[in-house]
Amino acid sequence: MFSNLDLSVIVSSLPYLFGQGMVFTVTLTALAASMGVVLGTFLAILRLSGVPGVSHLAKGYVELMRSLPLVLVIFWFYFLVPYIGAWVVRSPTPIQVGAFASALITFTLFEAAFFAEIMRAGIQSIPKGQTSAALALGMTRAQVMRTVVLPQAFRNMLPLLLTQTIILFQDTSLVYVLSLTDFLGAASKVAQRDGRLVEMYLFAAVVYFLICFTASSLVRRLHSRVAIIR
Repeated sequence: MFSNLDLSVIVSSLPYLFGQGMVFTVTLTALAASMGVVLGTFLAILRLSGVPGVSHLAKGYVELMRSLPLVLVIFWFYFLVPYIGAWVVRSPTPIQVGAFASALITFTLFEAAFFAEIMRAGIQSIPKGQTSAALALGMTRAQVMRTVVLPQAFRNMLPLLLTQTIILFQDTSLVYVLSLTDFLGAASKVAQRDGRLVEMYLFAAVVYFLICFTASSLVRRLHSRVAIIR
């Protein structure tokens, strides 16, 4: 079986695979992770606010997103976002936001639910005595959250946030349903064009394994350092 492998197709496709496919995957992962952490932190604060209605609304959003298959959410937002855009700008026709923007919005909103739970645990890990002491010094609750609680929560939860980002990196391969070309999509196109499915899918699996294994190893080392600091 392996004697028939033609590795030359992989070598000749490297510029396309990494120059377009991997760049797209990394860009989408970085943007969705950054925006997801910001939105997730906001959701975590709302959920811990104790304000009737607000905390339940944030909890309901998190539970809803965590209960749905990601591919379903991708389809849902792909068809819904144009109508939301039309409603915002009061346009009579749906606003075309493009497949990439739709994918970015979807991954941000979906991953924010998971980041929110991580940040909620991080905020709750900070001793309440620190909050009480800061309030006693005359700081407002917003100042306490911004300068005392959140920096420590981010430091404590950084390994988990990075682990969730690795999962997001793998999940971006689902953008094939929107006809976008990520790394796996680029490999699939080359495989079908040249009739070399085994070579290209094996290569894609090796690349994903090396990236995720290396990143996971670095996260484990970071987790050990954070545990020592705590």
